[in-house]
Amino acid sequence: MPESRSTVKLAESIAELKSAEPPSHIAIIMDGNGRWAQQRDLPRIEGHRRGVNTVRMVSETATELDIDTITLYCLSSENWKRPKAELDFLMHLLEQYLIEERKTIMEQGLRLQVIGRQDRLPSEVLKQMKQTIEMSAGNPGTRLVLAVDYGGRDEITSAVRDMATKVASGSLSVDQIDENTVSQHLYTAGLPEVDLMIRTGGDMRVSNFLLWQLSYAEIWITEKCWPEFSKQDFVSALCEFSSRQRRFGGLNVNE
Repeated sequence: MPESRSTVKLAESIAELKSAEPPSHIAIIMDGNGRWAQQRDLPRIEGHRRGVNTVRMVSETATELDIDTITLYCLSSENWKRPKAELDFLMHLLEQYLIEERKTIMEQGLRLQVIGRQDRLPSEVLKQMKQTIEMSAGNPGTRLVLAVDYGGRDEITSAVRDMATKVASGSLSVDQIDENTVSQHLYTAGLPEVDLMIRTGGDMRVSNFLLWQLSYAEIWITEKCWPEFSKQDFVSALCEFSSRQRRFGGLNVNE
């Protein structure tokens, strides 16, 4: 059976991306799980469950395209305001993901990392998180970073507190504090700068996500909710990124 036009187009787009310079670090706000479910008269938790398939697709595609780092906004510090039943399910889903995806993580050579607070996470989630991180630490492929109980303002506040403590102890002087110093005290220390931020669900905001790191990131937003975000959508975002001119506050030669 002949390949469909969409399949051929996707293959062509991927081939073009492989010959271009990919973004080093893609950050994704995975929004719209609950709305997707409610639009289909399903419980909100079903949207979160279906969203795991999209996570798998994104990590597979990132591996295929040699993307260095993918950071996924899994749970914000504000999400604790949600109903307890939904939060309990999200914790269960995270624990399940950390266990069931180990084989895929190892096959794809992914390196799992987690950023955010850990003092409010269940002990069993932390146990499975630690095991999966340690198991994948030596893998050579894409870094898959999960932002769990993460808030950008909280991250920056924590970095300021750490630097203030060092100044008070004499191990860091005020004159030594520059942008690089701040970056080294963030959860993302050692990761490349974010080049592209993708948001599903249509909202036009960054929602307290990687506030420092998104300073010069390109932004791509789709109305599609996370469970329906396809490989074609992901590739389309990368293709648009590759076509944009990034000035970083300067001018292009011809301007």
